[in-house]
Amino acid sequence: MSQLKILVTGSKGRMGQAVIQAVERHPDCAVGATIDVGDSLEAALAKTNVVIDFTTHHFSDELIAACLKLNKPLVMGTTGHTADELARIRAASKTLPIVLAPNFSVGVNTLFWLTRKAAQILGEEFDLEVIEMHHRMKTDSPSGTARRLVEILCEETKVSYEMDTRHGRLGDVGARTKKEIGVHALRGGDVVGDHTVVFANVGERVELTHKASSRDTFASGAVRAAAWLRGKSPGLYDMQDVLGLK
Repeated sequence: MSQLKILVTGSKGRMGQAVIQAVERHPDCAVGATIDVGDSLEAALAKTNVVIDFTTHHFSDELIAACLKLNKPLVMGTTGHTADELARIRAASKTLPIVLAPNFSVGVNTLFWLTRKAAQILGEEFDLEVIEMHHRMKTDSPSGTARRLVEILCEETKVSYEMDTRHGRLGDVGARTKKEIGVHALRGGDVVGDHTVVFANVGERVELTHKASSRDTFASGAVRAAAWLRGKSPGLYDMQDVLGLK
C-alpha cells in the first residue's frame, strides 16, 4: 500500500507542528504538503490524499469548499464551530468522508465512553458538573471536549444542552435545579487540557478525570484517524468510530 500523503493546515502553530511530527513517525503516512496563512490551499490539496485541520472554525468553510471541489477526505480537530458551520460540515459529509472530533486522544475518548456508562449506572439522583482547564491562549469556551462531555450527559439524562446547561454561576442564582448540568472553564499557564466530570450525590461523589500533558496524544490520534479514513464511504465520523468504541 502506498504511503498516505497528508496535508497539515496551520503548520506554523503548536498543533500543526505536533501533527507534522506525528505524521513523520507513522510508517504508512507522509507529509504531502503544509499550509499556513497566505499559502495556496488548492495547490496543497492537489499534492495530498487527506487533510488534518487544527486551525480555527473561521477557516472551516473555505477548507470544506476546497475539499469538496477536489474530493479530499478530511480530519477536523477544530472546535468552536457555529451551528451554521456545523450544518455545512454535515452537508459536506454526504459527499466526503469526514472525521470531526472535539478530541483525538485515545484517553479522552475512553473518558467519553466511561462518562456515558457512569451516567447510565448512577442514574438521576446524581448532580452533574463538568470542569475543564486549558492554556491562557485558548480562545473558545467551553472546550470542544467539555461540550461533548455535556452532550453525552444530556443524551443520557434526557435534558437539553441549550436549556439546561449552566455555564458558571455568579451572584444569587438560587439552588441548583434537578435538571441542570454545570460547566466551568478555567484558563491559565500552558495547560494542554484537563477535563473532569463530577457525579455528586448526598454522601458520595464520583469523579472521572483526564489530563493531557502533551499535544502529541492529540496529533497521533488525528494521524490514526486520517489513516482510518482511507477507502471509507462518505459520512460524518468521530473518534469513537475510529477506535471501534461504538
